[in-house]
Amino acid sequence: QVQPVESGGGSVQVGGSLRLSCAASRRTSNSYSIGWFRQAPGKVREFVAAISWRDSSTYYADSVKGRFTISRDNAKNTVSLQMNSLKAEDTAVYYCALARLSYGVTRADQYDYWGQGTQVTVSS
Repeated sequence: QVQPVESGGGSVQVGGSLRLSCAASRRTSNSYSIGWFRQAPGKVREFVAAISWRDSSTYYADSVKGRFTISRDNAKNTVSLQMNSLKAEDTAVYYCALARLSYGVTRADQYDYWGQGTQVTVSS
């Protein structure tokens, strides 16, 4: 099974933290770059963060740099997105995706498999 599965979404107040997880099969977790995207109502899906399968290089959208951290646990075949200092504008459905590419994976069209998404709601 290649499709990733997200977990960890929920509701939090402004300034709070959430940790999202993306689970992938053992076959894919070490040979695919994994990225997080989000889509708010009425807006296009946007890149949030990604980690390369080749050397664990990380990529972040400017809007989340310094607040979000992406990391992978190869032993557990998971990638986590730690989100701190959350803002109301971070509210969206967050999607995990897998890409065969090993570098520069910041565009949705570079990804091959997508999860179903998990809702993150940040309220004041």
